[in-house]
Amino acid sequence: MTDSFRTAPPEGQWSTGSTGANGYQSAFGNEPERTEEGDNEVGRALLVGLLGGLVSAAGYFVYRRLPEEQKERLHAQVRSQVSARIAEIRQNFNI
Repeated sequence: MTDSFRTAPPEGQWSTGSTGANGYQSAFGNEPERTEEGDNEVGRALLVGLLGGLVSAAGYFVYRRLPEEQKERLHAQVRSQVSARIAEIRQNFNI
C-alpha cells in the first residue's frame, strides 16, 4: 500500500501535546480568552439596541397621535420612496 492510501500515519507522527490520542484537537482547550475589548463590543451593541428600541417606541407614539390626513401623507411619501428605491435596484441589476 502506498503512503497516499494509508489510514493512519506511521507510529510517532502524531504528537499528543495539544491534540488527543486520536490526533484531533480538543474543543475545550482552544477557546479564545475573553478580553475587555470583546466585552465592550457586547455592551455597545446592547446599548445601541436599547436606544434604537426607545427611539422607535417614541416614534410610534408620535405617529399614533397624528391626524389621519398626516398619516396618509406619510404613507404616500413612504410608498414613493420605496418605489423609487425598487426602481433604482431594478436599474442596477437590469431586471
